[in-house]
Amino acid sequence: MTSDWWKDAVVYQIYPRSFQDSNGDGIGDLRGIINRLDYIRDLGANVIWLCPIYASPNADNGYDISDYRAIHPDFGTMADFDELLSQMHFRGMRLVMDLVVNHSSDEHRWFQSARQSAESRYHDFYIWRRGRGDAPPNNWGSWFGGPAWEYVPEMDEYYLHIFHRKQPDLNWNNPELRREIYDMMCWWLNKGVDGFRMDVINLISKPDELPDGPGGDLSPFCVNGPHVHEYLREMNSEVLSKYDMMTVGECPNLTVDAALDYAGAGRGELNMVFHFEHTGLTDGRFGKWTDARTPLPALKRVFEKWQTGLYGRAWNSLFWGNHDQPRAVSKFGCELPEYRALSAKMLCTCLYFMQGTPYIYQGDELGMTNAGFSDIGQYRDVESLNAYRDLVGSGALDKRTMLRYLACTSRDNARTPMQWSSGACAGFTSGDPWISPGHSWRAVNAERELAEEDSVYNFYRRALRLRKESRTVREGTFRLLWPDDERIFAYEREYEGERLTILCNFSSETVPLSEPDPALGECLICNYFGEGEPEVLRPWEARVVRSEVQIS
Repeated sequence: MTSDWWKDAVVYQIYPRSFQDSNGDGIGDLRGIINRLDYIRDLGANVIWLCPIYASPNADNGYDISDYRAIHPDFGTMADFDELLSQMHFRGMRLVMDLVVNHSSDEHRWFQSARQSAESRYHDFYIWRRGRGDAPPNNWGSWFGGPAWEYVPEMDEYYLHIFHRKQPDLNWNNPELRREIYDMMCWWLNKGVDGFRMDVINLISKPDELPDGPGGDLSPFCVNGPHVHEYLREMNSEVLSKYDMMTVGECPNLTVDAALDYAGAGRGELNMVFHFEHTGLTDGRFGKWTDARTPLPALKRVFEKWQTGLYGRAWNSLFWGNHDQPRAVSKFGCELPEYRALSAKMLCTCLYFMQGTPYIYQGDELGMTNAGFSDIGQYRDVESLNAYRDLVGSGALDKRTMLRYLACTSRDNARTPMQWSSGACAGFTSGDPWISPGHSWRAVNAERELAEEDSVYNFYRRALRLRKESRTVREGTFRLLWPDDERIFAYEREYEGERLTILCNFSSETVPLSEPDPALGECLICNYFGEGEPEVLRPWEARVVRSEVQIS
């Protein structure tokens, strides 16, 4: 029943809490999304990936689910969801849900029963261990800070949580749990949803033995665990293969070879995966908490590796950022007013002319930037707040430095309200928003972008239309040019006698091209209005040049 429609899809990711509020309570909702469907369709996207809208106590903004078959009242009702799905299908659009099954909320009925008795059917739905004396079962640290174990006195046992303590990890070794999950997935698919983005899916398998990790790191044991492929092949057999749907797995700490195990042709697991190698190039002593800039040669090597490594064997996911990353313009481009829009268009060009399925995070098509928060009281993200507490509290970083790092890398940078207009609260809500708008909405908003011919939004429309019409973008080979150049990211795509040369300047300087020949040909799209000089690239300039090649 499956087809590969997802190879031609353009996916628009919505973080519902921050997208559009329809009732003035300061929280985005399903009716707000319904009201903006034409905006997304007109951009050129035909798939929406919807971050979690399930019932949840919101310890981690919906990624802690208390009922997998219920809608959180903040977002509306199941009738609202059904209308959203109907309105999308009417427009020829598809809906991909977030599937969060590495863990549940500790307020899920399964866990509430599990923590009461070892005899409960649900006790083995989670991962429990006795302590070592008064200490946890091992030295693993949670990815959100603190130990990865939480003690339950009534059980005299600890449960595992890779993330927040209110996110106990599910025990995929239990076939009853797996059946419950598969049944839930079929329930949504039978309602008409078109696929799943699978949250941290490469973490679902843990070893039977849970030894201490080096420095408390659980990654060697939980990332790409011993039975993960067995579970995914079973999921594919029981669920995925029975529907014409799309799957993409979020897989931290992934290599190209490991990606082929998850999404290689004929593997019978997933269609695509998200890796995060390009977003992690700035990681340092304190992990993601840094203000370092991404070195361009390293960035180019990452994309070259994934484009060539998966070519003909698997399919790439193309994304700069998402709800867990800072804004693309702030991380990879330039926030300065004179270059913000140019760099946003350049990033669009650089990424979306590669092979793979484009993912656009809400607001990137406007060139939205990081929030610009300067006080810890402005933040809402549990990961950011815990990191501030741990790093400042331990004396590892002073407050000023940590606030600078948060301003660069906090997840809240991508979670501020969508900037619809220059009016109050960026046109997101008529009430008090759950998180403060970023600093730029008066200058950067959809109302202005739609009205200006040369806007970032309209450039996205042209670029997406161009790639949709190009067999070379879909099928062509990839060849990186000038790999060691620290300012120019250039590559060629070639297919059946056509060559596309993509030239991108990642700097605020005018840069001469060391070899002008690649710039010669028909310019299909450029982020500047007006002719430039073929042998140079202006600051943050991007061009796609078409030429013919001799087929031997």
